[in-house]
Amino acid sequence: MKIILFGPPGVGKGTQAKLLVEEFHSAHISTGDLLREAVKNKTILGLKAKSFMDAGNLVPDEVVVGLIEEVLRSDEVRENFILDGFPRTLPQASALDVLFEKLGVRLDSVISFEVDNEEIIDRLNQRRLCRGCGRIYTIARIGTDLKVCPQCGGEVYQRDDDKPEPVRRRLEVYQQQTKPLIDYYRKTNRLIPINGMDEIGYVHKLVLDALYKDRIK
Repeated sequence: MKIILFGPPGVGKGTQAKLLVEEFHSAHISTGDLLREAVKNKTILGLKAKSFMDAGNLVPDEVVVGLIEEVLRSDEVRENFILDGFPRTLPQASALDVLFEKLGVRLDSVISFEVDNEEIIDRLNQRRLCRGCGRIYTIARIGTDLKVCPQCGGEVYQRDDDKPEPVRRRLEVYQQQTKPLIDYYRKTNRLIPINGMDEIGYVHKLVLDALYKDRIK
């Protein structure tokens, strides 16, 4: 499988990516992880990315595409990957298609998770993180607003960008950037829209059903 996952913040991309990795034994390509690893290892592209990050600027598309290219040069990864977090804009999608053509990659599907904005705002507003072990908690699921992590005793907190107003702004940016992307992939018959409003297991079933149906065509 060669799949791209995208959707608004809080839609559950990361969770679904992990489930798909287990299902297909795929390489999980997260651009955020690639950037952090490259910076940590002080690679040429990592140092380049760090110079932009230190200045408070976005890392240019060509640097991110370069990192993805380095990973896809492995035959094993190139034939079975899930790309999570990229592309986010039309120019990024175009650059990625150029890279795929260069490497001989034929993309199977683009999964677009769709969730009502108010549902996303509520989901993220209920999310809490542990500063110690990184565990994620949801108020509705555990029935209380934890202050201390029962796993490690670390402080449990709410990220500032998970609060309603920042989330609304993030969603506005996402909608502005992503509508052209959805149209782009739909025109090439690669887009699979998935309703992300249901519980995790059912959403995963919807994704698998769509992928297998698409593969049979």
